[in-house]
Amino acid sequence: MDSAVSPATAIEIGRLGGVGVLNLEGLWTRYEEPERCFVEISELSAEKATRRMQEIYSQPIDPDLIGQRIGDMKKAGITTAASLTPQKVAEYASRTVKAGLDLLVVQGTVVSAQHVSTKTEPLNLKEFISGFELPVIVGGCASYSTALHLMRTGAVGVLVGVGPGAACTTRGVLGIGVPQATAIADAAGARIRYLDEAGRYVHVIADGGMRTGGDIAKAIACGADSVMLGSPIAAATEAPGRGYHWGMATFHPSLPRGARVAVGELGSLEEILLGPAHENDGRRNLFGALRVSMATTGYLDLKEFQKAEVMVAPALKTEGKGLQREQRVGMG
Repeated sequence: MDSAVSPATAIEIGRLGGVGVLNLEGLWTRYEEPERCFVEISELSAEKATRRMQEIYSQPIDPDLIGQRIGDMKKAGITTAASLTPQKVAEYASRTVKAGLDLLVVQGTVVSAQHVSTKTEPLNLKEFISGFELPVIVGGCASYSTALHLMRTGAVGVLVGVGPGAACTTRGVLGIGVPQATAIADAAGARIRYLDEAGRYVHVIADGGMRTGGDIAKAIACGADSVMLGSPIAAATEAPGRGYHWGMATFHPSLPRGARVAVGELGSLEEILLGPAHENDGRRNLFGALRVSMATTGYLDLKEFQKAEVMVAPALKTEGKGLQREQRVGMG
């Protein structure tokens, strides 16, 4: 996401042990010097933000900037990753290989193994991945069957989550969304099925709704191998969004499905990811919190933690003079 990852923040995330994924259809490949666009976006009023962002993102992608941005990250010696939407893969994927990319993410709101289109030749993920020189992560998905189909394309990882992100309005605009804990558990079940079927392990990446250390711990306990962080990274002082966060569909030219949200500036990337934390709201030292959660529950590593017992706890909510029973579990 543009608000979270620039070439510079990707390098810092890599230094801290993570993987920053640069959006190759974002401002960094549309403008030679996109910093002025980020300044303008941060100063827009809420009423004008979406329309003006549509105009800013109407600038065509400059293919030469794809190689330039990947090269900038590659020079730093990090695992270099970037994303494209399914609609742009055929046009730009070869450029990522020439530039030395290490990992490609094919990312959409919901991605299927084979797309259907009456206007253009659709992307067949299985054919693309089998002939592509780099490992590919694909997503999103939110069900057992779709996760299994994506695993069968040859992807090394699947992004799991539709609608839980802080800047996502897919549930409101399209009526599509799955609670994140359920989506992760279903994809983890598909991972077991595919491992038995093909003997190959595919990583499940919880994509969206990760705001605190507790969210990350619950995602792993539900079966995720790793998590995608959006708003926590956008809240770093180094992030290009200047205290604001928005997703890839926020600036869609005809049907925006996201919002520019204020996340503020919590601290440095290192403080947010690795600490130290000086508040008890769970938004800093996210992976220190994961370690303490694992230690508290008696698990030594992530593979063991994925086997933790997860309970759905009924909560009683008072309404007037009566009581209403709710079912609550985990994230979003």
